[in-house]
Amino acid sequence: MRDIAWATHDKVIKALVANRLTSPTPLVHVEDWARAWAVEEVFSVPPEVLNDDRIGRALDALAPELDGIVGSIGAQAIAKFGVEVSRIHWDVTSISRFDAYPSPVEDYVEPRFGHPKDRRPDLVQIQAGLAVSADGGVPLWHRAYDGGAGEVAQVVPATEALSKLAGERRFLMVGDSKLVSYPNLRAIIEAKVSFVAPASKAYVGADVLAGCDLTDTVAVDYVAQRDAAKSPEQRGSYRVAEDTMVLSGKKKTDPVLELRRMFVRSSARAGAAAKARQTGHDGK
Repeated sequence: MRDIAWATHDKVIKALVANRLTSPTPLVHVEDWARAWAVEEVFSVPPEVLNDDRIGRALDALAPELDGIVGSIGAQAIAKFGVEVSRIHWDVTSISRFDAYPSPVEDYVEPRFGHPKDRRPDLVQIQAGLAVSADGGVPLWHRAYDGGAGEVAQVVPATEALSKLAGERRFLMVGDSKLVSYPNLRAIIEAKVSFVAPASKAYVGADVLAGCDLTDTVAVDYVAQRDAAKSPEQRGSYRVAEDTMVLSGKKKTDPVLELRRMFVRSSARAGAAAKARQTGHDGK
């Protein structure tokens, strides 16, 4: 802090948090918000101090400590509200940008062309990964990525960071099909992280599925949330079979991964697939 500063960084950040919670405003208008919301009386910060330049300096000072601050807030929320963090859900999304951006400062993400989720390949994008608790989707951890970063390559760093966050306690990582690749699974297994993810047809082909025998499956006592209000005879049923899947790396020296594989048959999905085939056969 400079000796001539009218307000400390913490007071500026407190006022900015209050703005986000009451009436989110662009930085250039926070000063007007402060006058209307009695910020000087509550935080002892004159409204004219909260100009965009002063707020920017406070945010710059906060940036190097952000991970520790967010982590401590998350830890307090977990302890206060009993958030269950033994199972974490992780996914990545993209945010398209319309403006022109020069090269960013080193170690900061760069807007680039990629494969945007909103199907706007004409726009540059940045990507954001978010890990949330399984019970209620409470945000626990996040990372930003360059717009052109491959989603598959982001899994390993996320796993390592989440593993450190979890400490010695084991957690379950739930991902989509991008999680299933030899490099990802090898790193996850070596980090002693439990995981579950759907395997794409690149790893489990149609011939494997066609060879499954329904008589080898076992009925499970599971009711989908969408069926909870239905009578038992109207609910979908599920049958499960289990075997072992082996995954090899490209190099002869790569260890062979032995994976537990589950096959799940849903009566609802089977019925929908049969109806779709019949519709296609009838030409309707």
